[in-house]
Amino acid sequence: MSGRGVEVSVVLPAYNEEATIENTVETTLATLNGFLPAGTFEVIVAEDGCEDRTPEIADRMAAEDERVRHYHSDERLGRGGALNRAFEAADGETLVYFDTDLATDMRHLEELVESVRSGEYDFATGSRWMPGETADRPAKRDVASRGFNGLTRTFLGSEMRDHQCGFKAFDRTALFDVLEDVEDEHWFWDTEVLVRAQRRGYGVKEFAVDWEPKGDSKVDIVRDVFGMGSQIMRCWWEFSVQPRITKRVSIAAGILLTIVAVVLMGEYLPLGDVVERMSQADPALVGLAALVYAVSWPLRGSRYRDILEELGYTEDANFLTGAIFVSQTGNLVFPARAGDAVRAYVVKARRSIPYPTGFASLAVERVFDLLTITMLAGVVLMGLALTGATGGLESTLFGSGPAGGEAAAGSEYGAAGQTALYVAGGVGAAAILAVGVIVLSARSDRNLVREVVSGISSDSYADYVAGIVERFTGDVQTVAGNRRAFLTVGASSLAIWTLDVLTALLVLVAFPTVSLPVPMLVAVCFFAVSVGNLAKVLPLSPGGVGLYEGAFTLLVVGLTPIGWSIALGAAILDHAVKNIVTLVGGVASMLWLNVSLTTAVEESKDARAAAEPTDD
Repeated sequence: MSGRGVEVSVVLPAYNEEATIENTVETTLATLNGFLPAGTFEVIVAEDGCEDRTPEIADRMAAEDERVRHYHSDERLGRGGALNRAFEAADGETLVYFDTDLATDMRHLEELVESVRSGEYDFATGSRWMPGETADRPAKRDVASRGFNGLTRTFLGSEMRDHQCGFKAFDRTALFDVLEDVEDEHWFWDTEVLVRAQRRGYGVKEFAVDWEPKGDSKVDIVRDVFGMGSQIMRCWWEFSVQPRITKRVSIAAGILLTIVAVVLMGEYLPLGDVVERMSQADPALVGLAALVYAVSWPLRGSRYRDILEELGYTEDANFLTGAIFVSQTGNLVFPARAGDAVRAYVVKARRSIPYPTGFASLAVERVFDLLTITMLAGVVLMGLALTGATGGLESTLFGSGPAGGEAAAGSEYGAAGQTALYVAGGVGAAAILAVGVIVLSARSDRNLVREVVSGISSDSYADYVAGIVERFTGDVQTVAGNRRAFLTVGASSLAIWTLDVLTALLVLVAFPTVSLPVPMLVAVCFFAVSVGNLAKVLPLSPGGVGLYEGAFTLLVVGLTPIGWSIALGAAILDHAVKNIVTLVGGVASMLWLNVSLTTAVEESKDARAAAEPTDD
């Protein structure tokens, strides 16, 4: 049928509908013919990767009747994806869709179409929850529907009673205006369209319909409700939270948290003693610690070069060291580890390395970091356990805590340290589990990542998450699959973190009252630095300030006779030395590479978007 004269396009999303599709099309044509002039309507079968005879039946109907069109997809697009594709191809200015099982009584079709075709409304939807409707629902679907619609109204501010009724009509211009921002392509599509339409001020009509379930629903109550719940949270964040997180708010919140932290530390911790202890530290040893830490940075650049080579890019280690300096400086200045994305921007802007590769290389580096420090912490903990040296730590974590004049202050700071320690344990366990999954996936012909994620939810958000995880595991496998590269990157990681530990050790022995056997000192520093850095994974503060000190202090106090004021002073000084070296290197690298940190952070937002998986 020619598009000329067509005013109404009805789309029937179809997935494995061989038993009903022919009757549905015939019923739809007959109903439309009852109130629309001939030649002003069309019916489009949006067949979504069917595995039965639906495509053959739809092809035959389209060949026999010019009012029928068929759009086939070889792969599942999701209900929203199939509708988007069909609506783009439709000729009518009034676009309609309803479920092919005809659960909604077709006597309502004229009201649905004319509500939009007349120009009175931009959107119209049937409702099973309006007064006057008749709907016979199974109990499990009734509860799920009420809960979902209640959450949508509460969190997204919608005025609709029923967002998911598969019986809707749209003005073409209004719909495509809204679709520019609609992200979901599965069951949440209906809800997101209606919510965004209301927020843009379009006229939306909701009217009662008679509805009766036909056959088995293709909605999985567990997977799809879970998936739609995550979509509600996504939209709530976008509508209610994200607009309020401006740069000014972020800076103000960071300053406020810092002030609160200082006030609380002054209230509960012996800060006077800490400052006095720090002033007594040997400046020569502190300076030597800074030099040792500075030596680790060229190693970081060399490791990053080795990772990029495995991903297909050869670059100079000096340039890559500078890029890491800039990104780590960003993490010290901006919250939520915003500096991580800066590295992808720098290597893209200065060396044309694509954003996805920049993020992939960063992810691989993080995996090796987590594995290395988890391994170090585990090995040292086992050694301490075998020698019976963990009794003090157990007492600090679960018992009465340290005795003496600093006990009260120590117990307060110990609470924060306990949290950091538990976080570190969880991160370490997650890192080991993630690597185990990656190894199993690499050795299996099955797509384990996709299977696991799809087992939780099958909506477009789950597909998005699965795509990110698949790409991440693939990049890790690329490096880990080459034994030479794995050993090279692993050895570099071990050297980097050994120097990190040596830095902490030099800072600790710079305090005049610290006197421990060398093996014990080395073991404690390895464990404290490892756990402290695992605790920093949570993006709760710029540079992990507070989390690192808490875990480090707790472990030193729990494993040695060192008091709280010295342990805390060493933790603060150790972290400060490392952050100062990072800042100095970052400023120098920004001048050398001609990179503005604020510009890099802003541009890196586009970097994240560019690195997201697409449908191509």
